[in-house]
Amino acid sequence: MASDVRWRDLPNKDQLFILALCRLSEPLSNVCLLPYIFYLVRSVLPASDDDPPTDNSAARISEYSGVLVAAFPLAQCVISLPWGRLSDKHGRRFSIIGGLFVSVIANIGFGLSRSFGSLLFWRILAGLANGNVSIMRTVTAEAVRERRYQTKAFLLLPLVFNSGMVFSLALGGCLAEPVVNLPALFGPSGVFNTSGNAGGVAWALEYPYALPALLNAFLLGTSLGTEYHKYTMMQDGEESTFLNDSQSSFEKTEPSVAATEPAKLPFRGIWTRRVISALVSFGLLPLHNSAFMHIFPVYLSSPPADNTEATFFAFSGGLGLRSATIGIWLATFGIGGILLQLFIYPRLQKRIGTRGVFRIALFLFPVTYVAAPYLSLLAGDHGVRWVFLGFIVCAQIMARTMAIPSTVILLTEAAPARTVLGTIHGAGNMLASLARAVGPAVGGYVFALGVEEGVIGLVWWLYLVGVALCALAWSYFTDRSRHCVTP
Repeated sequence: MASDVRWRDLPNKDQLFILALCRLSEPLSNVCLLPYIFYLVRSVLPASDDDPPTDNSAARISEYSGVLVAAFPLAQCVISLPWGRLSDKHGRRFSIIGGLFVSVIANIGFGLSRSFGSLLFWRILAGLANGNVSIMRTVTAEAVRERRYQTKAFLLLPLVFNSGMVFSLALGGCLAEPVVNLPALFGPSGVFNTSGNAGGVAWALEYPYALPALLNAFLLGTSLGTEYHKYTMMQDGEESTFLNDSQSSFEKTEPSVAATEPAKLPFRGIWTRRVISALVSFGLLPLHNSAFMHIFPVYLSSPPADNTEATFFAFSGGLGLRSATIGIWLATFGIGGILLQLFIYPRLQKRIGTRGVFRIALFLFPVTYVAAPYLSLLAGDHGVRWVFLGFIVCAQIMARTMAIPSTVILLTEAAPARTVLGTIHGAGNMLASLARAVGPAVGGYVFALGVEEGVIGLVWWLYLVGVALCALAWSYFTDRSRHCVTP
């Protein structure tokens, strides 16, 4: 039995650090807009005669924002498998460095966009640039080959992703509309209002949602510079890897793996029953999780409604929260998710196994989704509403924090050979990206339908709970399939 592994025991920490910086690209490019997406979309759509917006205008904003959110993962879906396959043949360098460079450009373009069409274009370009996520997972598997280190190693990228999400949500919420949210800096008497403009800093008034995206571009540019200078390409027999001179240590630790694996596996031979089962689980998770990530901020931003005649199922309205409040709430509880990944997940995984942790998460999701819409009935700024909101956010973040690394580990373990990890993770990322596109698009449509019909819980109970229960049921099928195939 291997002794307990500490974070500082991981091999090749310099390469893992570079990967961690690169992994920030997706959350910074993708989720930063969520706290303010309701207000961003409202600003680029034709003005409504209603102020504040009516339920119908909120429904329309939900539909358009669903398309905007879905564009990023849909572009990822198109590019993921080809990039994964190419990286297996030609190495990882171009896809990682090139993706970061294009992400910088896409963030700048997105921040300066003034129409829905241009926003959509830059979202698609950012998604194409971030089709390299699966390659980063593959590099992790190549960089940490000893099984006793892999639980913590595979936690690293989801941990960085969660940290990036926390930072991005806080960043997006607080920096959007800086004249309103940061008046001491950008307001009429703000430090940066050197021209003395009566309304505040002129460019911040003209581009109220540019600052989060521009800061993203700066941070990604910094990561790109670090990655470019520290990257080292080495050859490992048939494989081209991301490793440096410390690679020789891998050959000493697990020589039998390299000796027994085939140099090449036919493409058709990759898709074993176990791989397919793991891929389905990998895709079902973002099908509801990404929809929640889109729907929940839109729901929190939507104006409250009069629910004096509400029934148990028929009620409407959101909470009417500002983008800064939403960003801070999501980010605060996201920190809890990071702590869970650091200290609780490894212990749980050691005690009950990856599948056991995964199943706990799968039970948490539907319970959270059933409860969430009842926030609408807690009108007013009283303590009960904030406690209930904290419960919803905490439970969902806890569930996804346990589920995401579990699906990555299960998919990696299902691979029939190490030489096809890039292809398998590319397929997983393609499927997950498709799910992240379908989830917000379908969720936004059902949310809008529920708003129009006066049943705000429709999307929660019909779509989110339904998909979460399917994922739970599938996990039991996966249990059976893993005993049928020996990789």
